[in-house]
Amino acid sequence: MATARSPQGTSGTGGVKGNNQRGGAGRTGGRLRSVGRALHFPVTGPARGIRKATHAHGAGESGLGKLIELHGVNGAGDVMITVALATTVFFAVPTDEARGRVALYLAITMAPFTLLAPVIGPLLDRLPHGRRAAMAGAMLARALLALVLSGAVITGSIEMYPAALGVLVASKAYGVVRSAVVPRLLPPRFSLVKANSRVTLGGLLATGVAAPIAAGLQALGPRWPLYGAFVIFVAGTVLSFSLPHKVDSAKGEDTALLAADEAHLHGPHRKPVKRPGLRTVGIAVTHALAVNAAIRCLAGFLIFFLAFLLRQHPLAGQSAAVSLGMVAVAAGVGNALGTAVGAWLKARAPEVIIVTVVAIELAVAVTAALFFSAFLVACLAAVAGFSQALAKLSLDALIQRDVPELVRTSAFARSETLLQMSWVLGGAIGIALPLNGTLGMTVGAVVLATGWLTTVRGLLTSARHGGRTRPRVA
Repeated sequence: MATARSPQGTSGTGGVKGNNQRGGAGRTGGRLRSVGRALHFPVTGPARGIRKATHAHGAGESGLGKLIELHGVNGAGDVMITVALATTVFFAVPTDEARGRVALYLAITMAPFTLLAPVIGPLLDRLPHGRRAAMAGAMLARALLALVLSGAVITGSIEMYPAALGVLVASKAYGVVRSAVVPRLLPPRFSLVKANSRVTLGGLLATGVAAPIAAGLQALGPRWPLYGAFVIFVAGTVLSFSLPHKVDSAKGEDTALLAADEAHLHGPHRKPVKRPGLRTVGIAVTHALAVNAAIRCLAGFLIFFLAFLLRQHPLAGQSAAVSLGMVAVAAGVGNALGTAVGAWLKARAPEVIIVTVVAIELAVAVTAALFFSAFLVACLAAVAGFSQALAKLSLDALIQRDVPELVRTSAFARSETLLQMSWVLGGAIGIALPLNGTLGMTVGAVVLATGWLTTVRGLLTSARHGGRTRPRVA
């Protein structure tokens, strides 16, 4: 006797099968999502960690976090171009020829920049409403010039030098604008020292991560680091416009005059003017700026002088490239340590800090000159990086303390321009000197001693008065 299938039974069987199919599809989708999360985590995990660190303590709300990230992008792109040019201009040819090519590089790039630098700062100072656009323009210019350089490094054509000049000018212009932007993005209860230390440390960390990547790309071919720089700077162009609109606001700002007192004002500013915003910046700031210029001059000198010296006389048992890398790492570690110590000290007695760290750096430089050795050279690089970072943060603290808020942004921009020019001057001295280690360290010590001896009395006097000397109205 045949039994008829129940409609309910048929429906029930189909429902069970459908549930099984949907359950299987759900399990498959879950596994795919898990695999997707696992594949994305190496990117999204560090990205979330970086965003959490850069946006901590109100930096996210104020916009400082985005500036920290932008500065990291800037550092990563610059190191890509540096690696590409170093291997092309420096390591790819014999030492004597390399020195001539680097001298040509300096003549074509540094000399025009020295003439342009005094114009860049004041020009950007007069365009306060376009700071985001200026930073984006500096990024985009370097992105396009990286493409130009990618062809020039293969052919060795002369266009490499003007393109390198463009990269240098754009990089320094970014630095000037960045210095002017930081005061506009301070979170509540945040000092300029703490903010600048975070920005600087972010750039150092990004540079440290990008350097081995650039070396890996260089192994693929001389063009690849420049392609990487192009991508990074394009991202920086977009990121520049993500900064808050208040960056472009010049409300409550005026122009700073970098002079110690009214007696040093020139031209029409000798007499009272109708704009009370034109002020001097105070003697402590000008002395701190002068000794920072000496430190930056020594930094530029060491970079170029040691580049050739260590190529001809590398560290014991090491190649020229490894020797330069070890000294660069020592300088970078010293710079990062100085930045961290500066943030920890919280701008206590900035004049005393500057006098102390420069005295230590001078002692190491004199020791390296008297007992020249590879070990002392590495020590000097580390101490120079430490002193540069800590002295610059102390200068920032003095500007925040002694310069009226009305002209503080302008003071940052103009002081940064002077420091950039000092670095260029030091580089020129380094390339011009004979490759004699004792002579080089002696010249470096003299540069530093000149800056320290001419400012130590004024800085200590300011420290004894507790920084109560105020800038005067011109």
